[in-house]
Amino acid sequence: MTEYKLALVGFGGVNRALAQLIAERNQQWKTELGFTLKIVGVTDLFLGSVMDRHGLDAASLAKLPTTKGAMAQLPGGTLDALNEAVIKDCGADIIAEATFTNPVDGEPATSFCRWALERGKHVVTTNKGPIALHGAELKALAQRNNVAFEYEGSVMSGTPVIRLAKESLAGSSITGFEGILNGTSNFVLTCMEGGLGFAEAVSQAQALGYAEADPTADVEGHDVRLKVVILANELLDAKLTVNDVTCNGIASLTLDDIEKARHDGARWKLIGAATRQADGSISASVEPRLLSNDHPLASISGATNAVSFTSELLGAVTVSGPGAGRTETAFALLSDIIHIHQSATLKQEHNL
Repeated sequence: MTEYKLALVGFGGVNRALAQLIAERNQQWKTELGFTLKIVGVTDLFLGSVMDRHGLDAASLAKLPTTKGAMAQLPGGTLDALNEAVIKDCGADIIAEATFTNPVDGEPATSFCRWALERGKHVVTTNKGPIALHGAELKALAQRNNVAFEYEGSVMSGTPVIRLAKESLAGSSITGFEGILNGTSNFVLTCMEGGLGFAEAVSQAQALGYAEADPTADVEGHDVRLKVVILANELLDAKLTVNDVTCNGIASLTLDDIEKARHDGARWKLIGAATRQADGSISASVEPRLLSNDHPLASISGATNAVSFTSELLGAVTVSGPGAGRTETAFALLSDIIHIHQSATLKQEHNL
């Protein structure tokens, strides 16, 4: 039986939900998945940090108050966020990185990933910044140190679009994709279809926790642009940077635009897309698009995400599912750990 020692970097909703899953399901995973997880370190800028090579109680961590310096309440805990120490020195096999995405430079998350990979530790992350901005460097670093760098949750939370496309659609010759990759903007558009103005719809999204106090990254398309870079580079073998993706948001859409679309049998959606052109180049964009009601993405409402892959052998294959949520995103981390375990098991069997 395999036991993986885990360090949690960032202890907001996602890693807290992962701790809760470990508390509730670790024994079930022992039977179903062939491994268990032991948390040996946690660090968070607001809550502080705690380390114990013998293991921390996952249930106690999940119940920790969300008050500043709360880690100091635990045996061995401190008010300070000892990020580097937790990543490098707590004895973890896997680092679960789930901190805030900085869309400008991907820091400090990129440094967290780099420290772990340099120390020969696997990394699973839900963070878009390091992948979109420094993905090639970090993947090369992981390969040099013979460890895994996994980021399934960086695009559609717990909905496994990257792995599904790379594994289940392997050989189908994917030529492009278009997707609703931001639940907040899609929720806003759905509210506008119900008669709310843009500002009212954004306020509704904020009240329900879908949108941040500053919703710019969502409604202006910046969040989707990072995801388009990730998908294009992963699935189309592109070498895109953020600046290669044209980006326009939904703030300019009016109720008149929404109503006219309804009258014409169509709906407005914020679409992130990339396509391989005849000359082999990749074009990519984020923009509001008017989709006819028979389009596979037109029926996607509320905070749901979806992506439609175009392939030479299968045509369009569309996947929809939750693009946000604490437990859903924590599942993405678990799915990455499962992939690491399965790869290690295959390698061991091959070497026997």
